[in-house]
Amino acid sequence: SGLEQRSSRPPGCSLRLPGVAVPTGRAAGRAPQAPSTRNDIRNCSTDPPYLPRTATNTTARLAVLRGIMRTHGVHAYIVPSTDAHLSEYISERDARLGWITAFTGSSGTAVVTQDKAALWTDSRYWAQAERELDCNWELQRTISIESIGMWILKAVPAEGNVSLDPFLFSIDTWNSYSRALHGSGRTLLPLETNLVDQAWGDQRPLPSSSEIYSLPAEFTGRIWQEKVAGIRQRMEQHVRRPTAVLLSGLEETACEYHGGAMAGAVGSNPGGGRAVAVMGAEVSFLAGLFNLRGDDIPYNPVFYSYTLLTNTTISLFVEKSRLSVAARESLSSGCPGPLCVELQEYGQVSAHLRRYAQGSVTVWLGTEYTTYGLYAIIPQEKLLEESYSPVMMAKAVKNAHEQEMLRAAHVRDAVAVIQYLLWLEKAVPQGQVDEFSGAQQIDAFRWAQEHSRGPSFQSISASGLNAALAHYSPSNGSSRTLSAREMYLFDTGGQYLCVALNETPPPQPHIQGPPKPALGLHQPFMTPPFCRDGTTDITRTVHWGEPTPLQKEAYTRVLMGNIDLSRLVFPSNTAGRTVESFARRALWDVGLNYGHGTGHGIGNFLSVHEWPVGFQSNNVPLEAGMFTSIEPGYYQDGEFGIRIEDVALVVEAQTEHQSGEKPFLTFEVVSLVPYDRNLIDLSLLSPEQIRYLNSYYERIRARVGPELRRQRLEEAYAWLQESTEPFPASSAGPAAAGTLALASLISVLLSGLGA
Repeated sequence: SGLEQRSSRPPGCSLRLPGVAVPTGRAAGRAPQAPSTRNDIRNCSTDPPYLPRTATNTTARLAVLRGIMRTHGVHAYIVPSTDAHLSEYISERDARLGWITAFTGSSGTAVVTQDKAALWTDSRYWAQAERELDCNWELQRTISIESIGMWILKAVPAEGNVSLDPFLFSIDTWNSYSRALHGSGRTLLPLETNLVDQAWGDQRPLPSSSEIYSLPAEFTGRIWQEKVAGIRQRMEQHVRRPTAVLLSGLEETACEYHGGAMAGAVGSNPGGGRAVAVMGAEVSFLAGLFNLRGDDIPYNPVFYSYTLLTNTTISLFVEKSRLSVAARESLSSGCPGPLCVELQEYGQVSAHLRRYAQGSVTVWLGTEYTTYGLYAIIPQEKLLEESYSPVMMAKAVKNAHEQEMLRAAHVRDAVAVIQYLLWLEKAVPQGQVDEFSGAQQIDAFRWAQEHSRGPSFQSISASGLNAALAHYSPSNGSSRTLSAREMYLFDTGGQYLCVALNETPPPQPHIQGPPKPALGLHQPFMTPPFCRDGTTDITRTVHWGEPTPLQKEAYTRVLMGNIDLSRLVFPSNTAGRTVESFARRALWDVGLNYGHGTGHGIGNFLSVHEWPVGFQSNNVPLEAGMFTSIEPGYYQDGEFGIRIEDVALVVEAQTEHQSGEKPFLTFEVVSLVPYDRNLIDLSLLSPEQIRYLNSYYERIRARVGPELRRQRLEEAYAWLQESTEPFPASSAGPAAAGTLALASLISVLLSGLGA
């Protein structure tokens, strides 16, 4: 799930839209393209153009949008893939890019003029876009804003207006477009009326109406009042003494803060009566500030809201009618007083912020998750700008309680994945499984696990050439049959939330997978009410027949990259981008590579992608207590795809010596599912890599084996024992040269830590 290729926003898994129609009639417009003999992608060079059944005719949608553009005097309109909180995952209601283009990838930008339309996306989605776009659309194989700007300058006449919705673009993205058009005679015109929403009309999905519920302190580890006190303390300690913090992502109302600098006494009043304020919009962060969860975005237990926090008041902007009785009681427990949460309507945030900014204030904000629309409300001289808000930074490091919860969730998640692998081995040779039914089955195995709340994202289940699409998800109407002659990739994850037996469980989300199975699956045992849950994400690639030499070598080299990064020891405060190359080295050795990021942070019953942790250039340095995925891959377009993904916890390394005050760090892999032995070429592995594999398999047996037996899954237990047999050390190939090269790479990369 965690494939990243980030520009101004962190893209994520594909969001497949329901009800996308099969095209009828001839699509208008043609993009220059070489003839293709493949029948799974469009061919706009033929007459009439060839469109596969996965494409959608967007002619009528574009005509409506262009009419609205003329009404507003707009010559070009820019459509992003994000929502008003710059979320990576979005609701169906916010899938504006998907509606106007019919492209279902999670990352992209569209520009529509009166006679042209183009989509920009990264290499993860090029093949997918050729399957889904009709010939109204040009596909631009880049994500560069400079490229978009150059295209606009050619397509829009001088004195033309280029418009966008300022509440859907980050500050940096707005500034990049402004620079690209500067001095050209074109005007960058913000329009708060969203033109795609107008074109979509009453066909646009309705907003969520599900209940917003509270989590017990046993799960979060801290009551929300302590978190508020911690924020106020951080603001008081800042050298500029800000009077406000503006947050702009949904996890900040939901997020958990983990001691350290964020801790503070409940009811403390730093600032001596000054108006200290925190403004929040990051959806999953907002859900955590008050230990609340919702159901506004598929697979992500968050809700749309903003928060304004001062040292004497707290204002939560939310659809009040959706709050559960328990949530309301929790929020009002400190009334009257500085810990009383005042509920206000979600749509009033801009007006409230505008009034607040008229005073003698300094607003602290994180530019990565603040929209230009909110940013522009605040006078420049009243801003304190940093990349990430203090809430997001504190949330990145999990406390010991949360670490144990996430470890335990991965044990139960491993049981579900192992059951699925065993089921596949039996069913695939009989021709009984396609991609869609496979995705349903892994979801069902997860639902059967204790405390399951369903998938953490739409399951990626891809066979053969479909696996070369990094974020492919099957549909019921278009799905390949799994075959023992092809590779199969599945990238899946789960959400887990325990509830004490004497409590009423939170409402079950309607968007997270099929109903819990009643037949054919083991039903979970009940355990004492102890919260030990979180979010999982894992990818495995398998082959049940005879893989080709290239498939086997590519898989082994992807595995080598996974191992090399997972076992790396590195200094504290090392940036993820500094060590990311270790995941690619084995592929680079033979001229192979992959076009997505190597990993992302992961939430605790929150988003499966959690910033700012990861290996990208704008991620924060790695610290003990952070969780990240490690997921190298390789994709042979039109043939097969490989990805191996594990979730790992950053921990202190046990080293013989210590250089500096802080201990060195390494990774503890918490995903606990063996790799496909059929695809591993042991002759390519070094003795160190084989020792690592054998140690990892011992840990899988020790942690997952007892859980399989507790659930009386003896056949799955036997499968696990066979799949984790130790590899003979004598199988390793010559490692001297590779080890020397790795040592050299470590030296070069770590020498640049201070750069």
